[in-house]
Amino acid sequence: MEGVDQRVMALQAWAIDWLGRERADLCATGDLLTVSGDASFRRYFRLPLADGSLIAVDAPPEKENSRPFVAIARALRAHGVHVPEVLAADVEQGFMLLEDFGDSLLRPQLTDGTVNALYSRSMQALLHLLACDEVPGYHLPPYDRQRLLDEMSLLRDWFVTRYLGLPLSTTDEAVLSNAFALIADAVGEQPQVFVHRDYHSRNLMLLDNGEIGVIDFQDAVTGPITYDLVSLLRDAYVVWPQADVERWVGEFASMLRHERQLQGVDDKTFMRWFDWMGAQRHLKVVGIFARLSIRDGKHAYLDDIPVVFNYLLAEIQPYAELHALFELLRSTILPAYLAKNPEAAEVLGHWVV
Repeated sequence: MEGVDQRVMALQAWAIDWLGRERADLCATGDLLTVSGDASFRRYFRLPLADGSLIAVDAPPEKENSRPFVAIARALRAHGVHVPEVLAADVEQGFMLLEDFGDSLLRPQLTDGTVNALYSRSMQALLHLLACDEVPGYHLPPYDRQRLLDEMSLLRDWFVTRYLGLPLSTTDEAVLSNAFALIADAVGEQPQVFVHRDYHSRNLMLLDNGEIGVIDFQDAVTGPITYDLVSLLRDAYVVWPQADVERWVGEFASMLRHERQLQGVDDKTFMRWFDWMGAQRHLKVVGIFARLSIRDGKHAYLDDIPVVFNYLLAEIQPYAELHALFELLRSTILPAYLAKNPEAAEVLGHWVV
């Protein structure tokens, strides 16, 4: 394999040794083939077998803790969620062998003709996931108020200050702090459930049997009930008409009521929950995309900022409590962003004052 490094060689040797000791029925027939990396330090490789293949994961232990992934995978599988089976894991070395779900990510499968059926299946899978209330051997961290606030601060610290180099006045800082507090308090009132934290079209797969497979769940927490729905329906990588999004939100609220996971909450309230959760998530994501570029050299994420910023403005515009934040974003931060990225006007130009 081109560009082999010492960890890849060690991962391959470990995988083949484990197969020889534990699964003699599975015979490796070639070297590891690169599948992908992600926004973390994990790398994924395909190990060809005489019949099929497995996924080998390199998660350097000084950078990544594999224990949550293993524990959460086993809990979700037991709860009826289609996640890859963990065949073997050496958390000290940071190596794992997983079931191979193939290459059919949901994103390329989504078209105007398929999206209703595929989102319906994705929301059904999400129902099972949200109901996973216990992970044996691992305590899901709480998505508490301080964490929500810290995440929103990424917009100020990485996007505004470092990426845009935009100075904020004392008044601007106060607007941000006040809005962040309002949003954190509001979303903290939602029912607390299992939250994947990245439940979108690049982390969902269409399996050969038509089911939805779920990956990249190791950062799960206990948090607001609408968080993963926002990730799915206001996806940074695919945009749908607002009317469709609102219809799907209503459908999911009905599904939750049917499963007795939501009681005494009308559609208007649930939509407000969805918007405010979206505001929190998208304030964070804009900051994260800037950080991935500046700190980690992963510049491709910058291309997704216009869509996320567009979502953010649309989510907060209808709510009087967030008017000051909306005006700061639209009148001060947006012009600075467009001055640096004029091509983003294709997505964001309609917000220009």
